[in-house]
Amino acid sequence: MKNLLIVWFLIAIFGTQAMAQAPNADYVKQHYDKIEKQITMRDGVKLFTSIYIPKDKSKKYPILLNRTPYTVAPYGEDKYKSSLGSYPEVMKAGYIFVYQDVRGKWMSEGTFEDIRPTRTKENKHQIDESTDTYDTIDWLVKNLSNNNGKVGIYGISYPGFYSTVSLVGSHPALKAVSPQAPVTDWFIGDDFHHGGALFLMDAFRFMYTFDAPRPKPITNEHGPKGFELKSKDWSKFFLDNPTLSGIKKDYLDHTVKFWDNLAKHSTLDTFFGKQEPLHII
Repeated sequence: MKNLLIVWFLIAIFGTQAMAQAPNADYVKQHYDKIEKQITMRDGVKLFTSIYIPKDKSKKYPILLNRTPYTVAPYGEDKYKSSLGSYPEVMKAGYIFVYQDVRGKWMSEGTFEDIRPTRTKENKHQIDESTDTYDTIDWLVKNLSNNNGKVGIYGISYPGFYSTVSLVGSHPALKAVSPQAPVTDWFIGDDFHHGGALFLMDAFRFMYTFDAPRPKPITNEHGPKGFELKSKDWSKFFLDNPTLSGIKKDYLDHTVKFWDNLAKHSTLDTFFGKQEPLHII
């Protein structure tokens, strides 16, 4: 009886969600036009940007920007998201919604770097995520005819990182920033380390796909597949694979470099300090 109640509970939850998505999807198609643009950054790299513009052209709208490493799918100007913004009320409030694949991810050009360090006089970087945000906002306010010159940026977790660094050298049109549970410190408390201890399973499963190489722009349909542990016994898996170097050799030889950095920087050193953005803001 207990298992039956759980099944009915899950059906009720996911059934309700499915019914809610359908009218939202219809609303998006009925009230928004979708365009896709490659926006050029100051170093010439082009970032894939999906833009949803209200069909009602009788007034001007603020822009809500979401920059993400997790894909802006669906791709194609005839394919629409099932909902816009964080929840339906925002979708219906009247905004231009903009979604962007960050540098080096999915359909954007360039090379991806995990928690790309913010440029400083010391590191002499020419670009960072704050300059990409600035250049994106600059293009949007100059090229979208029905915008009112005001931009907000938001994001949860990794997109929260991109929201956070938008505050560095921010564009004058940026009026609101909402970093929600943002990635800010990957050693003390965010995702890969908890109080300094490496959260091994989370790091392995995430980096298996997230840090896979991407030689050229790709859509989500052609993205890397997650690691499948047929036995489902993660404890035994890590007991059988007790070293980071062994896991790299046997399972993560396709990943780029962040796993190597996790292994190399096992203490709180300057590597993690350079990536943590809060000391700059």
